[in-house]
Amino acid sequence: MLVRGIDTLRAHRDMHPASSTVQKTTVAQEPQTSPTLHHIGFVVSSIREEIEGFTSSVGATWNGEIFDDPLQQVQVTFLQPASANEAAIELIEPTVDSSPVSRFLERGGGLHHLCYELDDLDGALKLARARGSLVVKQPLPAVAFKGRRIAWVVTRNRLVIEYLER
Repeated sequence: MLVRGIDTLRAHRDMHPASSTVQKTTVAQEPQTSPTLHHIGFVVSSIREEIEGFTSSVGATWNGEIFDDPLQQVQVTFLQPASANEAAIELIEPTVDSSPVSRFLERGGGLHHLCYELDDLDGALKLARARGSLVVKQPLPAVAFKGRRIAWVVTRNRLVIEYLER
């Protein structure tokens, strides 16, 4: 019985020489961090007029900084949540009538988008397209994020998502 087992092992080795003589090694890939909800964007007619109402209603703080982003034709500011584990609130004010958010504001403004921070922006856009989403704004640098790239996607069910590259 032992001889038959050894013969079986030898036959396997002869049919699959790599399995007995070469050890396979795997190259460790750096783990990618999961996308995290970075902020929730609201379109408003005036940041300065709306800021107090937002800070008091969500219990957030504001550092007073407003960013002017000429590429997106908006001004934005961020409210910091009480807990570091929560997403920030972004207030977005169009600076010209041709701003991408002007029409949204004409219809009342309000909740506009969710922003996810992620490692692989190009990969996320490829996956979004594969899932039937429409990339409405290709990657571009954002003033509010010190030049980190953002991109805009609209999902099949009309959810507006901003992707922010880490």
